[in-house]
Amino acid sequence: MKRFLPSLLLGAAALLGSARASAQTYQQVWSDEFTNGISSSWQFETGNNNGWGNSEQEYYQKANATVTNGVLQITARKESVGGFKYTSARMKTQGLKDFKYGRMEARMKLPLGQGLWPGFWMMGSNISSVGWPKCGEIDIMEHVNADNTIFGTAHWDSNGHAQYGKTTTVSNPADWHVYSVEWTPTYIKWFVDGAQYCVIDITNGTGSTEEFQNPFFFLFNLAVGGNLPGQSIDESKLPATLSVDYVRVYQLTSGSTASSVTLQAESANVNSGMQVETCSDTGGGQDMGYIDQGDYLVWNNVNFPTSGSYLIEYRVASGANGGTISSDLNAGSTQLGNTSIPGTGGWQSWTTVSKTVTVNAGTYNFGVYAQTGGYNLNWVRITKQGTARVGEALATNAAATPSGLTLYPNPQRAGEPLKLALPTFNAAAPAQVRLLDTQGREVWRTTATSATVEVAPALRLSSGLYLVQVSDASGQSVQKLVVQ
Repeated sequence: MKRFLPSLLLGAAALLGSARASAQTYQQVWSDEFTNGISSSWQFETGNNNGWGNSEQEYYQKANATVTNGVLQITARKESVGGFKYTSARMKTQGLKDFKYGRMEARMKLPLGQGLWPGFWMMGSNISSVGWPKCGEIDIMEHVNADNTIFGTAHWDSNGHAQYGKTTTVSNPADWHVYSVEWTPTYIKWFVDGAQYCVIDITNGTGSTEEFQNPFFFLFNLAVGGNLPGQSIDESKLPATLSVDYVRVYQLTSGSTASSVTLQAESANVNSGMQVETCSDTGGGQDMGYIDQGDYLVWNNVNFPTSGSYLIEYRVASGANGGTISSDLNAGSTQLGNTSIPGTGGWQSWTTVSKTVTVNAGTYNFGVYAQTGGYNLNWVRITKQGTARVGEALATNAAATPSGLTLYPNPQRAGEPLKLALPTFNAAAPAQVRLLDTQGREVWRTTATSATVEVAPALRLSSGLYLVQVSDASGQSVQKLVVQ
């Protein structure tokens, strides 16, 4: 009989294992999980206020914001109030909670329909004294109408209104996604599900961006009509709801960097298909067994404190055949790739397999998925690596991993032939060679038939960072490849 485990929240600061040297890392300083209704951190704006500067058509009122099962719901309706045809809600933390710098994120589901305009944004806390746009504005997420385009924008005063931003797309805005910014004295970066798509330089107020060196407060709202979506309203989509699971703030702190976390398999928040059994591995306890293809585990709120490389280790045991395990973030929105599990000679004969991945700073639901079954899982360990970050060029033209994998040339210029040297090549057990992008997507693969492998030159790799993964019966090697 398949067994499901109770929820065991790990907490937003889940990377709290062995500590390294003093450094800066993001620590959670505030959140609203909406578990007990709408908290005292929020106040509501009422009315239309001359269209809020955007020619909007709704009348805002507190009644349109509710909490159901721990989810904030802001609902736009077709109803006449105050001389307007539509109602909705606009809420803010002004005068109650404001922040200067940090990583700000919210997990949301967006409404889709012509004329709908949901927003998660921030305004300078000095707006009452200096006005807009001199106070500054950071639009963490805006979405309009029914397409899959997400807007991230900064507004400020530079002898008049100035703005900068970019857009990205999501597979389905009506599904859950995490929208966030990282804001420091030198930059603001925008992310969706941990993937960066926009950055602005604010170092020393460059471009008259001094506004972004001051505290800001949060706003959520769902506008109906306006300058951005247009004034045509698809009333068949009403009522329409913006859903917010949580909003969280992390700030950089100095001290011991929490660099590693071990996720016990039996303590996952979600278990689909696996069974708990007694474990004879070092430390005893329990493991997850009877793993079939398609089974999975999910741990909630696992924090990756800084952007960069992480080592993911799986403690596994298998019979003769082994199998394949993969990991992902936020229900598969970010794939971290597959890892091969060798046969270990017994269901309680334990070994550790691993892979190195690149993850943007953020808090995610971390999952493992059985691409094939045939093994047991005791734990997963995630460790922050202290070496090259995304886009950081390697210092030499050939770099070797501890296992002997060598890439050359590295960095590589687009169009150059790329070769891999496998000094430990074993013809009796050939290695699988894969080329992955930083999201864990496979770009190319082959089976090594000699100690030297040439990556297909027809790939025409675009500039950026890639990962070369070599897997054989002894384990895995992963090396970064920089394409210039």
